[in-house]
Amino acid sequence: MLLGVIADDFTGASDIANTLARGQNGEGGLLTSQYIGVPKQDAAPEVEAGVISLKSRSVAPEIAIRDSLAALAWLQAQGCRQFVFKYCSTFDSTPKGNIGPVGEALAAALGVRGVVVCPAFPAMGRTLYQGHLFVNDRLLNQSGMENHPQTPMTDSDIRRWLRLQTQTNVGLVASPTVRMGPEAIRCALKASADDGDTLVVVDAISNSDLVMIGRACADAPLLTGGSGIALGLAGNFIARGLASGRLGSFKGQRGPEAILAGSCSGATRGQIDNHARNHPTLAISVDAVMSGQTTSSDLIDFISANHGNAPLAYSSGTPEEVGHAQRRYGRDAVAEKLDALFAQTARGLVDGGVQRLVVAGGETSGAVALALGLDELSIGPEVSPGVPVLFSRDKEIALALKSGNFGGPAFFTDALCALAGGNGA
Repeated sequence: MLLGVIADDFTGASDIANTLARGQNGEGGLLTSQYIGVPKQDAAPEVEAGVISLKSRSVAPEIAIRDSLAALAWLQAQGCRQFVFKYCSTFDSTPKGNIGPVGEALAAALGVRGVVVCPAFPAMGRTLYQGHLFVNDRLLNQSGMENHPQTPMTDSDIRRWLRLQTQTNVGLVASPTVRMGPEAIRCALKASADDGDTLVVVDAISNSDLVMIGRACADAPLLTGGSGIALGLAGNFIARGLASGRLGSFKGQRGPEAILAGSCSGATRGQIDNHARNHPTLAISVDAVMSGQTTSSDLIDFISANHGNAPLAYSSGTPEEVGHAQRRYGRDAVAEKLDALFAQTARGLVDGGVQRLVVAGGETSGAVALALGLDELSIGPEVSPGVPVLFSRDKEIALALKSGNFGGPAFFTDALCALAGGNGA
C-alpha cells in the first residue's frame, strides 16, 4: 500500500476514496479500498490506497485521537509512504476539536511540522482564500453552516478556528505563494515548520491550486484536508512508476432499493422535495421516534411495500425544527436515537434482500455502515462530485453514501441508477 487515509466520517472517506481512484483527470488513479473502521487483517496486496472510515468527527477529542492513531498504526504496518487526515470541506468541528487535536497527534506520531491544512473542494464551491473558507460566494459562517446541529461553524477564519483547538501556532501559505508553484509552496511550508508551526493553512481557489499543493507535498509524510487535497497525490506515485493508474471495474448491482436520509442540510431537503414529486416518501417525526411510536419496523414496512419505486424515508428538518427537538430532548439524545433507527432499518432491509442502498448524511451513513458490518468496500464510478459507488463483493451490496450538501436536485434517482450500473447523472 502506498497511501493511507484516515477519514473522520464515512461519507468523507468515500469522497476522498473517489478522488484517489479517479486520479487528477478522472482517467485512473490508485487502486483504492475503503475500510469500515480499523481492519483486523492486512490489506490485499494489490491495494495501492487504503481509506479508513472512522466515526470520530463528533466524539470527544481524546477518543478521536485514540482511534486516529490506531488507524495510523495499521496503515504504517501496510507499508504506506504517505498519510492524509481527511475531514469535511466545511471544516466541521467545534472550538475544542477534533481537527486540530487529531492533526497535531498524527504530526507528533510521524515527527513532522509544517503540515498542510486545506479543506478546499472547488468542485463543490469550497474555496480557501487568505485563510478564510468560502462556500460558493459566502463566507463559511454565512453559508448555513452556522446552523449545523452538531458542529456549527461561526467563523470562516480557519487559522483562528484552528488555533482554538491546537497547542502550537498555525501558519498560512497564501494564494499568491500557491500560484508561484510547487517549489514556492515547499519553501513556505518549510519556513513555517522552522518557525514551529505544526499545522499550516494553505489557500486553494481552484483545482490547479490543489494539484500544485499535491506536487509540492510529494515527499510529505502527512497532509490534512478535504478530498480535494488528494487531487494531485495519485499522480505523484504514477509518475514515479509506483502505481499503474488504472480504474476499478463495476458492472452494477440490480435488486431491491432503498433510500434513507438523515441529513438536515438545505441541499438534502431540496433533494427530498424533488424526489417526493414522483416517488413515495415517508417523513419521520422526531417526537414519534423519541416516544417509541415510530420504529425501524415502520420504515422497513414502508420501503418493502414500495420496492421498484425508489422509496425514501427521511428525518430531515429545517434548522428551526431541529433546534426545537434538540432543546426538548437534548442534542446527543436525538442524534443517538435517529442513528439507531436508521442503523436498525438498514440492517433489516439488507437482511430482507435490499441490494441497493442510498444514504444521505455523514452521521447517518456511519451508523448504517457499522450496522451492516461492512469491512471493506471497493470504489466504483462517480455518482456526482465527491460521491462514488461503493460495493461489497462478499455481501453483494452497492451503496452511495453522501454528505448532506453534496449532489444535484435528482441525486437520489441518479444514485440508484449508478448503483444498477447506469450512468447516474
